[in-house]
Amino acid sequence: MSSINDNLFGLHTQALDTWQRRSEVLASNLANADTPGYLARDVDFKKALASASGNGNTLAMTITQPGQINPQAQSAQQLAYRTPTQPSMDGNTVDTQVEQANFAANGVHYQASLSFITAQIHMLRTAITGGQS
Repeated sequence: MSSINDNLFGLHTQALDTWQRRSEVLASNLANADTPGYLARDVDFKKALASASGNGNTLAMTITQPGQINPQAQSAQQLAYRTPTQPSMDGNTVDTQVEQANFAANGVHYQASLSFITAQIHMLRTAITGGQS
C-alpha cells in the first residue's frame, strides 16, 4: 500500500511525516525553553526526506533477516542539535523567537503538503466518477 501512495502522491507522504515529526521536536524545544541545560534539537528536513525517498548519497542498507532494525526509519528519526546563536548562562540553547518562527513556517509547509495530497485525492475522485458527485 505504501508504494501505491508513493506513486500517487510523490514525496508528499514522506514530507508530511517529516513535517509532523519536526512540529513535535519544535514544540518540545519551546516547552523546555526554561529548562537548565536543555539543548535545542531540530530535524534536518532535507536529509530526512532524502533518506526516506532513498535518494541519499550513501549506499542504502537493507534488512536481511526478520527482526532487524529498519535503517531507513532510524535515519529519518535522527535529530540534530541546533547551533545556538546566544546560549543562556544555564546552558539552555533554546531561542524562543527562533523556535516560534520555525514552528510557524513548519506549519505552513505541513499545510502545503496536505493541500497537495487533498487536491490529488479530489482529482482522482473526479477521474473515477467522471465529475459527477
